[in-house]
Amino acid sequence: KEKPSLILAAGDMIQGNTWANLFQGKPAIEVMNAIGFHAMVVGNHEFDFGQEVLKERIREAKFPVLGANVLGLPAFIKPYVIKEINGLKVAIIGIVTEDTPTSTHPDNVSGLNFLPVSDTVDKYVKEVRDKVDIVIVLTHIGYNADMMLANNVKGIDVIVGGHSHTKTDKHLLVGNTIIVQSWEHGLALGVLDLKIRDGKIVEADGRLEEIKPASMSKKDDVALIVEKYSAQMNALMKQAIGEALIDLDGKNVRIKETNLGNFFADMMRNESGAEAAIINGGGLRTSIKKGTITMHDVYSVLPFNNYIVSIKLSGKQIRETLEYGVSAVELKEGRFPQVSGISFTYAPTGKSGSRVDSIRVNNEPLEPDKIYVVATNDFLAAGGDGYQTFREAIKASGDFSTTGGVMKASAIVYNNAGKWLRDIAVQYVTTRQKINPAVEGRIREVSCDATFCK
Repeated sequence: KEKPSLILAAGDMIQGNTWANLFQGKPAIEVMNAIGFHAMVVGNHEFDFGQEVLKERIREAKFPVLGANVLGLPAFIKPYVIKEINGLKVAIIGIVTEDTPTSTHPDNVSGLNFLPVSDTVDKYVKEVRDKVDIVIVLTHIGYNADMMLANNVKGIDVIVGGHSHTKTDKHLLVGNTIIVQSWEHGLALGVLDLKIRDGKIVEADGRLEEIKPASMSKKDDVALIVEKYSAQMNALMKQAIGEALIDLDGKNVRIKETNLGNFFADMMRNESGAEAAIINGGGLRTSIKKGTITMHDVYSVLPFNNYIVSIKLSGKQIRETLEYGVSAVELKEGRFPQVSGISFTYAPTGKSGSRVDSIRVNNEPLEPDKIYVVATNDFLAAGGDGYQTFREAIKASGDFSTTGGVMKASAIVYNNAGKWLRDIAVQYVTTRQKINPAVEGRIREVSCDATFCK
């Protein structure tokens, strides 16, 4: 209702929740069209469903999709757009992180190049500066990178940023450049009010307005979109995707090896090509009964937005990780490990930190100095459930970053943030049809003896 206005999106709009993933971002574009967005920049996650899907989403959009430093999609992604508002000419330049190729599956960006941010922005600011009154750079590079960009490139009036999902309650001024970012997951609308005199910004007021659906009236055209996809999603959730030949035990995943834990650990090792997998029992939330398996069953077991990360760990670090995993089994905490490609014994009554013994990887004794590739989920890789060994291994191998929810370091061998575990699991079950995992003695309880548990 505040006119004249520009409504801008700073990327990662088509991926990130169940609706987006099931329909590959189509509902998000329909809602954005209904709202009346004027422009968006591609985020790294816009590439997660592959280039053909991205092209289709761009064709559906009633607004330009920008990315000045993306080479390879010239008919779809534009470097900038110029809008005229109440006689003012406003240039909007889009820019995405140079790290995009390492934050989605390599196949998704095959044939594309991502040029350096500052050099690209400088080029286009110089191209448009004399043609317009206001220059906005719509970025998907992160808040700290926005500040660096403002320092490095002159002539930018406003940076509207994304990628780091920073909660900026008020705008930041770096030199003469105003920087704003509107947090995450549609929790708030970022508002920047500008007062213009003689084609120049003379006053700015940036703030976040929290979005509270329960206290807001429905917008009829948006409600129709929601209802349409709700019906489709409900139908999909009831869809049979396979058959469990036995009950899959999710009740005991916090205290012992279970067939459900083995199934999902095996899936992650298979998908990533790792030598082994270690996951937290607490990430598996319920059982699957014998009989028909539906998508709803899989989504109930894996309700969290997690993806697979494979990390280089030494044998010593694997031992530390397993020791930590069984260190509070008596408390039934979520850290208890479910494993694949690994077997070990442990003494529940032993001293915490000295419970594990007889570790084998792929049937060979664990070698303390040997480097293994271990699959886990991004939650544990970032230190979740207290698994600091994963996080420390990543940090020790280079600059550790979780910018935009994506981890980068030389210790990371596999990292596909574009595929949630539950979606991989649906595909895994659909391909195999008959599911019959067993408890195989990967984790065996033993008693302390004269040499063990001291």
